[in-house]
Amino acid sequence: MSSSQQHHYWMAEALRQARKGFYSTPPNPRVGCVIVAAGEMLAAGWHEYTGGPHAEVIAIESAEIPPGADFYVTLEPCSHQGRTPPCVDALIAARPARVIVAMQDPNPQVGGQGLEKLRAHGIEVVTGVLAAQARELNRGFIKRMEQGLPFVSIKMACSMDGRTALRNGVSKWITGAAARHDVQLQRAQASAILSSAQTVLDDDPALDLRLSKQDLGQSCELRHPVRVVVDSNLRLNGDERLFSTDGEIWIYTLGQDAGKRARLADCGARLIELEAESSGHICLAAMLQDMAARGINHVHTECGQRLAGELLRQGLADQIILYLAPHLLGSIARGGFDLGELTAMEQRKTCTISDNRQVGDDLRLILSVNQE
Repeated sequence: MSSSQQHHYWMAEALRQARKGFYSTPPNPRVGCVIVAAGEMLAAGWHEYTGGPHAEVIAIESAEIPPGADFYVTLEPCSHQGRTPPCVDALIAARPARVIVAMQDPNPQVGGQGLEKLRAHGIEVVTGVLAAQARELNRGFIKRMEQGLPFVSIKMACSMDGRTALRNGVSKWITGAAARHDVQLQRAQASAILSSAQTVLDDDPALDLRLSKQDLGQSCELRHPVRVVVDSNLRLNGDERLFSTDGEIWIYTLGQDAGKRARLADCGARLIELEAESSGHICLAAMLQDMAARGINHVHTECGQRLAGELLRQGLADQIILYLAPHLLGSIARGGFDLGELTAMEQRKTCTISDNRQVGDDLRLILSVNQE
């Protein structure tokens, strides 16, 4: 096996280790590490939860590591003191021959410093091995670091003719049990679940995570995504089912009514006030920037056609997770995305199908939104 093939082989294993923390690490990145000598893996580690030991330290402490081994890490070892000491110091102390890194840390305040410190101690550094796969694994963390915004997915369930509810608002259930279970897995990987006050009032969803740590294959405690509601005029009153389930609730609002604010706060909500756009609505871009500043990597959106359409129209959505049920609801039923009236085909929003599969009796399409 050539050196390049070896690097790809062992980095693929490091990425496999990193995926073990798929549901538990946010807001931290998912990171894996394997230590190799003479073509054999000596140790492996992965970051499990925020505040827990990092992948490199777990790998180093899990076995006797001789000097001159190769370390494969999916993300540049950290060089700063956070909740844990700098990983780069533990690597230097282990005296590796080489450190092979999939990608540099995207945090502009620290990116590259860990690699330079390794080189300064005479350790060979190889970068860019399976970088695309490493970026995909941490797309939310990377977008937050690079753009100050979370990765935004819009979940939509609809009939084959693109309808999400009957004209009277009835939508339970368009898709089957297998698709609804899959939605729970989509929720579990996100940092926040976003909806609108109108959807909460219409459907009374809990927006909670109904899986256990055993369901997700975790040994650490379950991490509940934050429930976030856009409620410009404080239409919620605290009696909704949302408030009777575990997990944080954030309400983004323009409302000034002190009584309503106090009632929602007493029900456990954190109220976050933003300035209005010229249209009088909450600025969605400012809301997402605020969410990113609070450590939200990935937003999973379950809402109606208006908010979904605005996220797409304003170029704020990265992905659509579309569940298609094998039935028809007709042209009078409600559609999925309110984009306003389009008068030319050039105005349409285009997507790329990145994955398609059958989930129970339904189809699931994952669409990457093409940004103009």
